Amino acid sequence: VAGPGISNYADDPAGAGASLKPCLDKAMKIIPAEQQRETPTYLGATAGMRLLREENSTKAEQVFAEVSKAIGEYPVDFRGARILTGSEEGSFGWITVNYLLQTLVKFSFAEKWEHPQDTEVLGALDLGGASTQITFQPGVPVEDRNTSVFFRLYGTNYSLYSHSYLCYGQSQALKMLLAALHQVPSSAQISHPCYPRGYQENLTVAELYNSPCVRAPSSASPGLVLSVTGTGDPAACGTAVQRLFNFSCGAQWPCGFNGVYQPPVRGQFLVSS
Repeated sequence: VAGPGISNYADDPAGAGASLKPCLDKAMKIIPAEQQRETPTYLGATAGMRLLREENSTKAEQVFAEVSKAIGEYPVDFRGARILTGSEEGSFGWITVNYLLQTLVKFSFAEKWEHPQDTEVLGALDLGGASTQITFQPGVPVEDRNTSVFFRLYGTNYSLYSHSYLCYGQSQALKMLLAALHQVPSSAQISHPCYPRGYQENLTVAELYNSPCVRAPSSASPGLVLSVTGTGDPAACGTAVQRLFNFSCGAQWPCGFNGVYQPPVRGQFLVSS
């Protein structure tokens, strides 16, 4: 689908429905006409819609209504639109990667669909706009039930670890970074080490803090215009980005970051964004 995610149409819900039409039109050309009405069709929304639901559940419902209306106009078996959980988002991405790379099922020389022997499944890393996911098959049992996913695919069982870090997608992480730079020390002038030297942009306090991922300091007035100036300092940029993560794990179990349980990573990974 071209353009932004459906959560960006919060103030123009009809636009969210319209944005899906070119993709659905293409699907109708690919699916044989006699099979369209029995083709199950779902829309799974991800972190942008999770954040919109937190911010304004009415707007989120309006977007879903328009998206459902648009898909409902096509001759498919529409099963509904909903927000995926983080582990569903991660594990569906993992299935996509491994299906396309033929590690789950392969068409053999004997012209049969078979489980490929001696091929390792890949882990999947996915950087989105509002969240980022990690999903892989660990060599040990998953100790935290919230991150454990089980699938039976093409006759083979898979036990996976999957977690989605909300707010650590690219656009929200950049927002958290800018908010952190604004608050140390809090002023209308912000030096940004990750922006090229000489780059400048203005935004209001309200625009910076318009997401549940960042909390505005109580002293900040929403209408205040902030002036952001790039300093192009890679070392300072690295330090500032690193402060968004807490890499110290407690004694309880191994973790990825921010204390989230993660078994030791294993195997090759495919990264997508």
